[in-house]
Amino acid sequence: MGDRDKPDNVAQQWPRPAVSAAIFRDGMVLLAERGKGPYVGVWSLPGGHVEPGETTQEGALREVAEETGIKVELIGHVGVHDVIARHEDGTLRAHYVLNVFVGRWLAGEPVAGSDCRTARFVAVEDVGKYELTSGCEAFIARARHLLDAAIGRGDRA
Repeated sequence: MGDRDKPDNVAQQWPRPAVSAAIFRDGMVLLAERGKGPYVGVWSLPGGHVEPGETTQEGALREVAEETGIKVELIGHVGVHDVIARHEDGTLRAHYVLNVFVGRWLAGEPVAGSDCRTARFVAVEDVGKYELTSGCEAFIARARHLLDAAIGRGDRA
């Protein structure tokens, strides 16, 4: 087994699996302002690392609960997005393979927890007013389309 394969290797191993979820309630989508990592102060869908032994869906549900305190139902998978951050000298800082899910709110009000500064539901038409992570707005649009098709409610979702 090489050094890269040893579980106690101190060096960061990239890429890492990650998840996020576009959660909708009454025409609004849940956004979280990042409080840690390379995107501090930037808004995105709630999400984070997949834990060992956890499915991506389980990870998405856990991350939404940890970051926002709300209970949700996942409806489907929106897509996969590579999040790559580099240091000023071009060396790799982080690389996450992000599985994005879509779901709907079931209970609770968003309260910032774990890795975010704040969390809130935002009118879908207002997401462009926020500084968002790369690809976030496009994933929100795709997620909204998938949710509308899945529940057959058009603009009422």
